Amino acid sequence: MLEAIKSYFETIPSLHRALILAGGISFFWIIETAIPLFKFEYNKPKHAALNIFFTFTTIVINFGFALLMVKASDTVVANGWGLLQIVKMPLVFEFLIGIMLMDLIGAYLVHMIEHKVKFLWKFHMVHHADVFVDTTTANRHHPGESVIRAVFAILAVVVLGTPMWMVFLYQSASVVLAQFNHANIFIPKWFDKTFGLIIVSPNMHRVHHHVTRPQTDSNYGNIFSFWDRLFHTYDASSMDQIKYGLDVLDNSKHGDVGYQLNVPFNKNIKSDY
Repeated sequence: MLEAIKSYFETIPSLHRALILAGGISFFWIIETAIPLFKFEYNKPKHAALNIFFTFTTIVINFGFALLMVKASDTVVANGWGLLQIVKMPLVFEFLIGIMLMDLIGAYLVHMIEHKVKFLWKFHMVHHADVFVDTTTANRHHPGESVIRAVFAILAVVVLGTPMWMVFLYQSASVVLAQFNHANIFIPKWFDKTFGLIIVSPNMHRVHHHVTRPQTDSNYGNIFSFWDRLFHTYDASSMDQIKYGLDVLDNSKHGDVGYQLNVPFNKNIKSDY
């Protein structure tokens, strides 16, 4: 089974990766329309338009970094550098440990740093500016933040010695899980008490999108929820306390592309903690 997965992702066509992205958005769009948690009074396609715009800017930036990613992966594998190359292990353990550590460095760590470094936080604000968090919010990232995350993804590849098949697998899983944990869908409590101990659920990630701290500075995980528990950044605030947006922004302009693009450079927007 794992050999088949490895073989597939070693040669995965770009079209398939695009279909995973589009398929995830389409699937969770349908589910959140059928069983929403919050009944938003908004024009869903209009709301999605800005988030899809940022999705495309992220795709363009990631395409630009793709050559560096491939070069980094090929180099570390060829020279035996990085944890996964130094410590030889069966494929099943390589798979599990590789995906977990890619998520730790390429998602949890960079996300937490974005909240702690003021310059980076102002780029990340655009993601938090959405007042109607749904599955399209998952890919709402300022182009500057997309660059930051691409750099950390390459760093993860170098540190871990990650082969490209695992990079493609991780990126595909990361996209789908992000779409899931941003989706505006009702999730029963039993899910968080079972599967939620391993993967990030929408209930867990909604807390992160609360309008004020300390909730905003919690629940950084993307695929695996246990990183937040391990590093004491987990917050289990009740859903009835959650309000989306960001208290330091003009939330009436959550859909204004010009305002959002200028957020990192707007000196009138506070970034104090």
